[in-house]
Amino acid sequence: MSATWRKLRNKQTGVVVLERIRVCDTFWSRFRGLQLVRQLPENEGLLFVTGSESRANTTIHMLFMLFSIGVVWLDASGKVVDTCLARPWRLAYAPQKAAQYFVEANTSLLERVQIGDVLRFDEDAA
Repeated sequence: MSATWRKLRNKQTGVVVLERIRVCDTFWSRFRGLQLVRQLPENEGLLFVTGSESRANTTIHMLFMLFSIGVVWLDASGKVVDTCLARPWRLAYAPQKAAQYFVEANTSLLERVQIGDVLRFDEDAA
């Protein structure tokens, strides 16, 4: 099974936020996430897709994580509703508002995204 990749871009400015994000839209891809991954390329991340907007369904844990990550939660329209620096071995991080998507990447992601930004997932990343 080959992974589906997208490019994460700021919809308003067109600026590329992440060159490659792997879509995690199945149980197993969401379950695996970044657990036990030793490092992540600087301009890559994971895009988690849920069926509807929710705080509970977009809560993450950092168990079995080996490094801190930046997390960005988006509503159904792609608007950033929350961000956080997530540290290894913490039990739970939940968004302040309901989200349908969230992106996990290196902590530098938090320097390129702000609450209120609208992001899009382009299909031009191979």
